[in-house]
Amino acid sequence: MFCININRKAGDDVKTRHRVRLITGMLTLAVLLPVLFSIWLAHHQAEKRFLNELNSYTDRTLRRTIQVEEQAKIALWEINRFRGEACGPEHLKTMRRLTFSFRHVQEVMFIRNRTLLCSSLENREEDRLWPRPDRINAEGYAVWFTENNDLNFYHYMVALGIGSHVVVMDPMSFIDVIPFGSWPIDVALIGLNQNRVIASSARFDERVWQRARQSNLSTFEHQGNVYLIRRQPDSGFALVVWASRLPLEKASRDQLLLWLPLGVVISALAVVLTLRLLRRIQSPRYRLLDAINASELRVFYQPIVNLSNGRVVGAEALVRWPQPDGSMLTPDIFIPLAEQTGLITRITRQVVESVFRDLGDYLHVHPDMHISINLAPEDLASDHLLDMLTPLLARWEVEPHQIALEITERSFADPKVTSPVIERLRAAGHAVYIDDFGTGYSSLSYLQDLPIDILKIDKSFVDALEYKQVTPHIIEMAKSLKLKMVAEGVETESQADWLRQHGVQFGQGWLYSKALPAGEYIAWFTQQNTTLLT
Repeated sequence: MFCININRKAGDDVKTRHRVRLITGMLTLAVLLPVLFSIWLAHHQAEKRFLNELNSYTDRTLRRTIQVEEQAKIALWEINRFRGEACGPEHLKTMRRLTFSFRHVQEVMFIRNRTLLCSSLENREEDRLWPRPDRINAEGYAVWFTENNDLNFYHYMVALGIGSHVVVMDPMSFIDVIPFGSWPIDVALIGLNQNRVIASSARFDERVWQRARQSNLSTFEHQGNVYLIRRQPDSGFALVVWASRLPLEKASRDQLLLWLPLGVVISALAVVLTLRLLRRIQSPRYRLLDAINASELRVFYQPIVNLSNGRVVGAEALVRWPQPDGSMLTPDIFIPLAEQTGLITRITRQVVESVFRDLGDYLHVHPDMHISINLAPEDLASDHLLDMLTPLLARWEVEPHQIALEITERSFADPKVTSPVIERLRAAGHAVYIDDFGTGYSSLSYLQDLPIDILKIDKSFVDALEYKQVTPHIIEMAKSLKLKMVAEGVETESQADWLRQHGVQFGQGWLYSKALPAGEYIAWFTQQNTTLLT
């Protein structure tokens, strides 16, 4: 695993600041979201349960009101079938039997011309005037919400009548439903015509009904209570069901004890996974991948000079990776990483495209100049490189011999795979260099069989010309194989003189120039040619 050590100035780099903000945001979300969600879920579950119980109780109460009303209608239908003497013994007996048969019917009365003549409770000796109905519903039933009674005490009753008979019911029978929930629930029966409370299971603040009526509300909160309104216009009443929120808060805390530990655990797992993901994103491979995707890699050009006359014959394309602090990473640091992680072919493609973009016009104008491009073993696994070069050469009107290809010794580790590809590249007109010769495999035994044109002498041998005897042997071997040579890392005149005297044709290194951006390279080349001409 390659480790890339880079000094950063985060405050000077927009991308770094953005990444820091992204990391901070992701960690904050990883910590807060599960906890906040568990708090919300606890409250939501308690609220949902609370409203479900309130709705369930409202539905059951509404069914009760309909049941009571239907029972009253059936009782009226049966008593109106009586054809005997009005208020006679049989009539009174029939009315009393109905009060026993129908549990919600309190009294059955016989009324003629608004005069109450008799009832199931007693045979009246004094006739009493019965009030006019509060309303007549769509089915023709008269409806009363009245406190009219002969006992002289205030108590509202609900009466339903048709024909000459009226049945009386206690309003509490409409709402006499036991709540089965986890907290107290109350209900009130409201008469829609009079807008008054007919019955209530607990003290009911009529201002609540006024507010609901004026704004036509069906659900609202008031002074710590939640209210549900169900209107029954055909029956002339409305149900108001309510419960205090205090038990809801307790239920919410109970739910929180259940969900919060789970939220904390999920939060911890999310933090761990986020940190692992961020470490992965921050890994050298992903940083290099980001640079490739953003086309951040830059190509510099180091001149190659004819040692005999000092003329520039071309340049080697060297890729660099700019860093946020302004420094440049050289290929020896990140190319091995790219080869390990399968990114090298993408880098090669970007380098080739950059060479033509930077120097396509320059090469077209100077057909005797060439640019050499470094290849990795992976680039020789197929003909994709040749497929890429051919249209670029045609587009920029550059000759194939102007694009040379440098291949390290490692590329020949499997000659059965690489040699055919190299042969096709040479057949297309591209010169092939063997780069860093002598630093990799023991090449002497098979160098004569390699399909190459030029041998590059590694800088390590150039640095030790006065102390080692390997370089002369490499030079003699190249001469015997009729291979041209390029010496890398030439930094002094004495090195250049020695190489020239021993028959090395070309050199590159800081003696002539460091690697330059395209614009600077062209300017340097122009100045160098001008100097030589004068």
